[in-house]
Amino acid sequence: MGRPKISIIGAGAVGATTAHWAVAKELGDIVLVDIIEGLPQGKALDLWEAGPVEGFDSRIVGTNGYEETVDSDVVVITAGIARKPGMSREDLLATNKAIIGSVVGEVVKRSPNTFLIVVSNPLDTMTYLTKHMSGFPRNRVVGQAGVLDSSRFRAFVAEALQVSVEDTQAIVLGGHGDEMVPLPHYCTVSGIPITQLLRKEQIDKIVERTRKAGGEIVALLKTGSAFYSTGAAAVQMVEAVLKDKKRILPCSAYLEGEYGLRDICFGVPVKLGEGGIEGIIEVELTDEERAAVKRSAEAVKKSITGLGL
Repeated sequence: MGRPKISIIGAGAVGATTAHWAVAKELGDIVLVDIIEGLPQGKALDLWEAGPVEGFDSRIVGTNGYEETVDSDVVVITAGIARKPGMSREDLLATNKAIIGSVVGEVVKRSPNTFLIVVSNPLDTMTYLTKHMSGFPRNRVVGQAGVLDSSRFRAFVAEALQVSVEDTQAIVLGGHGDEMVPLPHYCTVSGIPITQLLRKEQIDKIVERTRKAGGEIVALLKTGSAFYSTGAAAVQMVEAVLKDKKRILPCSAYLEGEYGLRDICFGVPVKLGEGGIEGIIEVELTDEERAAVKRSAEAVKKSITGLGL
């Protein structure tokens, strides 16, 4: 029985960092794919040479083609252009539609039973496009959004309370953009709701910072966008699938009536295991949260319509 095979499409900062987190956890052998000659090969070789120091035996190879991805267990799609300062995720739509379309065709041909994790932006729209292009059932296509957004929420809560990030829990619903819907009354520290630990104005500030967290990093970096946290979040999803962990994680999933939404990829809590999305959990929402979910869904639907499928 060989090791699981994880193919990562796109060897930029997000793809390479995803590979880094994945080999550090020894989740499987990695194939890093990119169209730029030498880039995936160089990064793969560099990372593999760290194995003796860090003590991981995972093999990692870089390639400009897709032959090495044959029979991948999981494929993480990070390909596409990154956001630049002042650029909205929606500005990326046309360029990344063409890139993702060709990637999905190449991947699915060689790994018809794989599980697809989409990280490319605009996230929910690209997840929808991937499901449409692949023809896969909804359990095998998922977008990485809420894991990252809730991790940011958790980090900000830990900072405000001066507690361990490990003891914080949070759920962020909705589209992966400024219309996302953090749910403070489901955010806890070791089971204690943050509504008992922080004042409303503190919580409101954290919610707003969570919504704008990606843009905050883009503005600081000036060239490129977040990659350490993005890669780590993608790998948490890969691990949940490969180890059948049954994690309850907020992810972008194709909805068929859940939360009153249909024919849309949207951030909701899902159970992730070896069957991919093994369940979608519908949480109770306040009227205000329902209205926010509706607004977020309208923004995502508008973007999906822009695909012209």
